[in-house]
Amino acid sequence: MGLKRQKIAKKTISFYKYNFSFRQPFQILIDGTFCQMALKNKIQIKEQMPKYLMGEVQLCTTNCALKELETLGKELYGARIILQKFQSRRCAHLKDPVPASECLLSMLGETNPHNYFVATQDHTVTAGVKKIPGVPLLYIILNTIVLDKPCQTSLDHVKAVSLGEMVSVAQQQSIRSLKEDKGIAQKDGERRGKKRKRKQSNPNPLSCLKKKKKGGPTPPRNTEQGEKKKRDKNKKQKTEGGDNLPAPVVTNA
Repeated sequence: MGLKRQKIAKKTISFYKYNFSFRQPFQILIDGTFCQMALKNKIQIKEQMPKYLMGEVQLCTTNCALKELETLGKELYGARIILQKFQSRRCAHLKDPVPASECLLSMLGETNPHNYFVATQDHTVTAGVKKIPGVPLLYIILNTIVLDKPCQTSLDHVKAVSLGEMVSVAQQQSIRSLKEDKGIAQKDGERRGKKRKRKQSNPNPLSCLKKKKKGGPTPPRNTEQGEKKKRDKNKKQKTEGGDNLPAPVVTNA
């Protein structure tokens, strides 16, 4: 294995680790075309893949990829034997299998949430993978496994995140897990279906008080009667004052 090729692979893996939160064991999603090319070039996938990616790996496939090899007959019997040794990941086409290329792309979704590597020789899968950000692509060329450089879609996504225009996949996952820990996150159906209950509160104590009867307008004071009483009081005081005066002295002429 060339030192230069491994150095390039290490740089590419670091890109996906830093920007898309890839961690060991790396999950490698493999189809029949990759196994057929490995068999033709005498490549031991289980031995060489961990060495090339410099870490622990999990080799996996889908039920649709196995079914496709079965239908293609004896020509791909060796590739089917190799593919059967890998873990089979559950896809959405158990009852009605679809072509392996369609199945693999459906496993990736729009953002590759499970952080799959894809190992294929299928041009349809390769073209589809390059439209999804954060999907490392593996293929065989000149008897060696090659990790393709990040596609333009992944580079544009990382640039948008760095400029603050988008939220990275890792940040989305951390926000989602934080909401779940706090009990904030709810399913869309529950959020739309359930009405918000009004919180029961104690009645306002002021509203429980009896309303005071509104009294009629205060009658105006009878000013004439008041003045009459005042005059009578003054007259009384004068008469009392007059009785206390000393009697006049009468002189004999």
